[in-house]
Amino acid sequence: MLVEVYDFGHNSDDYYVVYRVKELSEEEQKKLKSEAEGTIEIKDGQLFITTHFEKKYFPFGSEAAKLRTDDFVAREEIEMTVYLTSLLED
Repeated sequence: MLVEVYDFGHNSDDYYVVYRVKELSEEEQKKLKSEAEGTIEIKDGQLFITTHFEKKYFPFGSEAAKLRTDDFVAREEIEMTVYLTSLLED
């Protein structure tokens, strides 16, 4: 499984992160689509998970995140990988 932060940002009060998940079997995609939180779409054999946040919890909203975006992206990718792996192992 390969998790990437595909997009992030905000529209008025909607703060979001879109993750692209590659290298999953069809069975794994179906399981994650039914069990993971967020808006989930499957496109071209890849899973796209959109997670919505309140402004105060948005992982890219701080000044530190703006200065070290790559570090925050890497952290989000690791955290989502661990979360999805735990769902697949259950």
